[in-house]
Amino acid sequence: MFAKLLSGTISGFEPLLIEVEVDIAGGLPTFTIVGLPDAAVNEAKERVRAALKNAGYDLPARRITINLAPADVRKEGAGLDIALAIALMIALEEIPAARTEGLLFLGETSLDGRFRHARGVLPLALLVKEKKLAGIIVPKDNEQEAAVVPGIKVHGFSNLDDLIKALKAETPLLCTIPAPSLEFGQVATFAHVDLAEIKGQSFARRALEVGAAGNHNLLMVGPPGSGKTLLARALPTVLPPLSFEEALEVTRIFSIKGLLPPGSGLVQRRPFRDPHHTISDVALIGGGRIPAPGEVSLAHHGVLFLDELPEFRKGVLEVLRQPLSEGQVAISRAAQTVSFPAQFQLVAAMNPCPCGHAGDPLKVCACNPGQIRSYQQKLSGPLLDRIDLQIGVPRLKPEEMTLAAS
Repeated sequence: MFAKLLSGTISGFEPLLIEVEVDIAGGLPTFTIVGLPDAAVNEAKERVRAALKNAGYDLPARRITINLAPADVRKEGAGLDIALAIALMIALEEIPAARTEGLLFLGETSLDGRFRHARGVLPLALLVKEKKLAGIIVPKDNEQEAAVVPGIKVHGFSNLDDLIKALKAETPLLCTIPAPSLEFGQVATFAHVDLAEIKGQSFARRALEVGAAGNHNLLMVGPPGSGKTLLARALPTVLPPLSFEEALEVTRIFSIKGLLPPGSGLVQRRPFRDPHHTISDVALIGGGRIPAPGEVSLAHHGVLFLDELPEFRKGVLEVLRQPLSEGQVAISRAAQTVSFPAQFQLVAAMNPCPCGHAGDPLKVCACNPGQIRSYQQKLSGPLLDRIDLQIGVPRLKPEEMTLAAS
């Protein structure tokens, strides 16, 4: 008995079409998955076996072989579970093969047959449109994410039993209807502050407006408590709204990273990423054993805020040169080279000295000139050359705040 159907996975930043082939033959009872599966894919046989049993279908005590083609590309994640289960049902002649022709199956199943929220659904939905496939079947939690792609049929299901019954029936599969506000529906809440709510600091506010108008990188230097972080969080509110194409790119990155919450559509607002200064260069720029987007890519079409800039390790700051200049990150590994988009606006903040009070009229600086020079020299010239606007943000006096608020 033989069956095959379509699924997909993510290879770096690109979606990859996977053909799932199932062969059930005589011999000693075994269950083997071939085609370079990773640990999560290899463990799918136990999840699928239990899910089918709890849905009322027992696998025969025969030799079961599953091939994931192309065989020379590593398959990652648990998103192939649904495809494996349905392919087994076709091989066992429980589901007509014609009912699954041209459909792409994607998602993870639990042991009781419930479908779990999967990552990387949006890129694969775009692949369905590119390949002109008949549609995509995803977990219910992912249907709105897939439905943002215009012109494709999306079918969402909550569990394996409902999907098998729907494929057995002769009636057409129900399609997901996009939510009315789906085009820019809220996905993730980013810590934005309305610039109009900030009182005082008129020079810094003007610098933010100039930076937003010209897409300039910005460095703010000032003592603690002068409002540098608050000003940085206000920058996304003066940037223009995301276009539909930009929103697709941002949502695609968040989907690949697994940061889209269940039931979400497109990212509505420009991202604001605020990594801690202890971050590693891999977490900032992307990479790892299996290349994944870093903070610079998660800030694509948005703002990357680096607070306490000199406290970041020098090697971490130097890797920012390429994305600041080229708008993308290229990560090379022995098996592949992956490129992630990284067109972000850098906003950085720092104190003028280690104690933070150099030039502060309200507090006396405790640092000597050598300490101040050493602190400021932590930032290299090539990095500073990529920051167009460098401004001072002085501490406001109480009467200045009162006057600004009146």
